[in-house]
Amino acid sequence: MGIVWKPKILRTRSGRTLATVRCVACGETIPATSRFCPSCGARVAVHGEERRIVTVVFADMVGFTSLAERRDPEQVKHLVDRCFQWMTAEIVTFGGRVDKIIGDAVLALFGAPVAHEDDAERAVRAALRMQEVIDERTDELGGVVRLRIGVNTGEVLVGALNAGGDYTAMGDVVNTANRLQTAAQPGEVLVGSTTHAATERVIPYVERGVVPAKGREEPV
Repeated sequence: MGIVWKPKILRTRSGRTLATVRCVACGETIPATSRFCPSCGARVAVHGEERRIVTVVFADMVGFTSLAERRDPEQVKHLVDRCFQWMTAEIVTFGGRVDKIIGDAVLALFGAPVAHEDDAERAVRAALRMQEVIDERTDELGGVVRLRIGVNTGEVLVGALNAGGDYTAMGDVVNTANRLQTAAQPGEVLVGSTTHAATERVIPYVERGVVPAKGREEPV
């Protein structure tokens, strides 16, 4: 397993230059010569891109527009922050990594940069738990905030973008997870066929059937 890193040069008190990198798995600064991160144990690799099988979780919060109409902007901001903290905690608990937060949506990866044999199951269970967490706090959130979640598994290209240097995943798998999220009902977790095939023995499902996906020639 490879961890994309960004080199950085530091100068010691004696004037000697020391090359360091940042572990993308945990964020610690480590010597560039290290093969493994001494903090989290993740392997450090010098290549910038690789293909990985990952499960993508795309979760979008529904109802904040109505909430914003009735509450002070500062209150809404604090609620959004707390929701993201609750959701991120569940993602991390199940072994995933938050890839990015876009507006009132969060994109998480299971299988990169750290992979497990059951990443698809971990991703679905994290998604289900996120729904439970939001439901448990419905009174605190004014009863109007719900989640729509799409989960999809497949091959992506992971690496650091040249423009920003952030470790991220790109590919149709990510786009399809977003389309599944859009097609999901508030309070629902909608998964793609590959995710379903990998988890149907341990997680009960209700079949939704073929779902049209905006921007795709074929439905999901």
